Amino acid sequence: MSDLLTRMRGAVPENRPGCTAQEIMAADRDFVEAVTFADPDELLAVLRQVIAENWMGLAPWARNLAYRMVCLQRPDDAALLREAAVDLYSFGPDWDEEAAELERQADLLDPRVRP
Repeated sequence: MSDLLTRMRGAVPENRPGCTAQEIMAADRDFVEAVTFADPDELLAVLRQVIAENWMGLAPWARNLAYRMVCLQRPDDAALLREAAVDLYSFGPDWDEEAAELERQADLLDPRVRP
């Protein structure tokens, strides 16, 4: 988990003061690569940890990508879909339609459970 955690923390702007544009681009590329090939359980654990450390630190694009990758690997996890929807609503209204769709999918999987 440490490599993924390091790369995700590297995508938080506050964690890279004084970096050049090239270093920032490299950190973002490393983050995207790590997220793309991460195990879904590890990715979700690291995502939750980084968000807990600094809720606003990880940019919305990075959070969206990480949640999207986990949801694609665990499409039948209603609780995860709802968690991703709540995160999307936090950065709306641009993402409200996508969040509502995730909630709809979660309701189809488990209509009895509502947060």
